[in-house]
Amino acid sequence: MTMSHPQSYEILIVPEFTDDKAPGTGNGATGASVRGAAAKGSRGWSPGAAVRSAVVTATGETGETGYPRYAGDGMVADIDPRTRAVEGLLVDGSELAYGLAARVTERDANG
Repeated sequence: MTMSHPQSYEILIVPEFTDDKAPGTGNGATGASVRGAAAKGSRGWSPGAAVRSAVVTATGETGETGYPRYAGDGMVADIDPRTRAVEGLLVDGSELAYGLAARVTERDANG
């Protein structure tokens, strides 16, 4: 049986104003709520806009949200592999600060 979800992602923390969706539409990960922060290469943000990034790898655990848990570089995230939505995120042990949004990009097996 093969693994049903990617083994690593890169999480980008970007200023909320670079988000291509209006606040409250379910696509921005801001403040304590990071639900629905899918990264699909939208035009409203770019990797160059990131104020911080981290490569996270699958821990083999399921997070409190019920989604696979990923960790690395000071970030711990529960990510829905189907939608690439960040369903839970801690940065250096704290919730994401208001005014910031989380985005993910899938990493290939070779990094």
